[in-house]
Amino acid sequence: MSSAPRVIVCGPASWNHLIELDQLPEPVPHMQFARRSWHTIGGTSAGKALHLAGLGVDVRLWAAVGDDEDGLRLRKSLAGAGVVVEAIASGQTERHVNLMADGGRVSLYVSTPSTPSTDAVEAAGSAVAAADLAVIDLSELGRLVLEGLPEQHPPLWMDLHDYDRATGFHEPFLRAAAGVFMNDDGTDDPWKLMASCLDRGPRLAVCTLGAKGAIALEADGTRHEVAAVPATVVDTNGAGDAFMAGFLAAWLRTAPVDVALRAAAEQARTAIETEHLHPALGEGGLP
Repeated sequence: MSSAPRVIVCGPASWNHLIELDQLPEPVPHMQFARRSWHTIGGTSAGKALHLAGLGVDVRLWAAVGDDEDGLRLRKSLAGAGVVVEAIASGQTERHVNLMADGGRVSLYVSTPSTPSTDAVEAAGSAVAAADLAVIDLSELGRLVLEGLPEQHPPLWMDLHDYDRATGFHEPFLRAAAGVFMNDDGTDDPWKLMASCLDRGPRLAVCTLGAKGAIALEADGTRHEVAAVPATVVDTNGAGDAFMAGFLAAWLRTAPVDVALRAAAEQARTAIETEHLHPALGEGGLP
């Protein structure tokens, strides 16, 4: 592997309106006053790319972005934070309104990307095939890229989020992965869930446990645990993406699993202590 490995992150990037409330709305007509609100970048792939770039990794983000005001803001903000964006043409940019209260979140998808063209999927697939490592996030774009990848490709890492073994959409991502990340929202037994993932082919599974830290399971049965790094919580959006980016940046430097987990926990703190996915967004200002 070269001294500056090329990493491709393929998947969602969005322009988000975040609204902080005293409590999440009940499903009845009523009025609430927001504590505060702000606009910023969202999307699991954008989050990973931001943190990888911030850690000095040579990363490219392939994401569907529209030629609209939200898309222009998104591209300008990511470029200002040091992320190279390979924008795939879309009829509109993905946009969310996130309602948040006391750690809970309801995400409203206001707009979603259009289906990428065959040429765009092939271009993204060629970039993945030529990379040293690729993260392919759960998305229509990710699914199409996976379907077209040649047999010989670099290690693929997947973020399964709240995987619970019940959703078939995850399966092709899981079976193609060298390593998988997830959170414990979909299980009462994360060790068992990770073992079931390794049965499908990955060599490493990592599960984040929120304030309890994270655990990892290697294919040979070796277990690892890491505590969460104490942090001043500003916003937990994107903490899992930061964790995965921190792990991969250390992994690319050939760090062993336990060392990479500690680096991941430290990087998650970086995300938690800012109202954006990465502090660089706040430093450079958003359009």
